[in-house]
Amino acid sequence: MTFGEQNSLPQSFGLLDEAFNGGINFFDSAEMFNFSLLSCPFKFHFIYLRFLTFSALRYPVPQRAETQGRSEEYLGRWIKLRKIPRDRIVLATKVAGPYGQMTWIRGGPKCLDCRNITNAIDSSLRRMQVDYIDLYQIHWPDRYVPMFGETEYDPTRQFCSVGIEEQLDALSRAVAAGKIRYIGVSNETPYGVMKFIQANVQPRCLNDRTPTTCSAELLMLE
Repeated sequence: MTFGEQNSLPQSFGLLDEAFNGGINFFDSAEMFNFSLLSCPFKFHFIYLRFLTFSALRYPVPQRAETQGRSEEYLGRWIKLRKIPRDRIVLATKVAGPYGQMTWIRGGPKCLDCRNITNAIDSSLRRMQVDYIDLYQIHWPDRYVPMFGETEYDPTRQFCSVGIEEQLDALSRAVAAGKIRYIGVSNETPYGVMKFIQANVQPRCLNDRTPTTCSAELLMLE
């Protein structure tokens, strides 16, 4: 259901109420979403299903400046108004990678440098009205990779990107500040996951927070 785009705030609250009362405790969003993704309980009530992606070519729900961020906003308002104990839910969200066409998100977004990641975290915390995020994910890589339905690698589309070490440094600072607890990657390649984990073994990185990997379609944590 597209929160803030194709349903109202009361309808969103109704869906969240049904989910929470039915045993769902993991809620995933993203700064770019005008909709929210819910997980379904399985074993330890912890399963992640991606119902939609941002690609307007695949799904008829294009992003708009007018509704960007409403997924996080609606989720945060629901938590506050329903007085949901913070330790009863696992809250996840994401920072948007370089795209260029969503100019209303930090001018593009243009890159995933320290400033952009820090600003994104602070904005998500403000929209959701919470003190910390349980799982914070890089929505897609800060480099060219085939994704969102692409299967072929086109070397002519490579561009200069922010290094994984700088991204991890920004996330490490957020962990140390108590803003996020765990990190993850989304729409990432096996090579990219390997490089994140490889960089994370350095003593300075992430206070031993090994990246939690979120696939493009399904992640099940048992």
